[in-house]
Amino acid sequence: MKELKLGEEMSFTRSFTHEDIINFSNISKDTGIHHVDGTKKLLVHGLLLATLPTKLGGDLNFIASRMEFHFVSPAYENDIIECRARLEKIVEQKRRIKCEFSFKCMNQDSKVVMEGFSSGMIWKDGYG
Repeated sequence: MKELKLGEEMSFTRSFTHEDIINFSNISKDTGIHHVDGTKKLLVHGLLLATLPTKLGGDLNFIASRMEFHFVSPAYENDIIECRARLEKIVEQKRRIKCEFSFKCMNQDSKVVMEGFSSGMIWKDGYG
């Protein structure tokens, strides 16, 4: 298990293609016109955008118990989105580490599209 340090930051960057958004619409059954109208640039679903901080948590085997999202501005297909997360709190326990993270996602123009917070834990042995 990677040693965690208070204030540590991590990031992940990706874009969501037209196909990604359509696939997510099919999986989630959220077929709002702004997500599926092929005549315009598609709006990325909020929960699809929320996969960015969950990817960073997955890299640490973090199991979230609470996540809060604030969708600040729209993100569109092919925008380049960078998610930056910061470790805000660590509480060592016998078998697990409780953690709190803040995160912010910005597009290629450095405009914040989503920000939020997550709390949860990491099992010291990997599974609990």
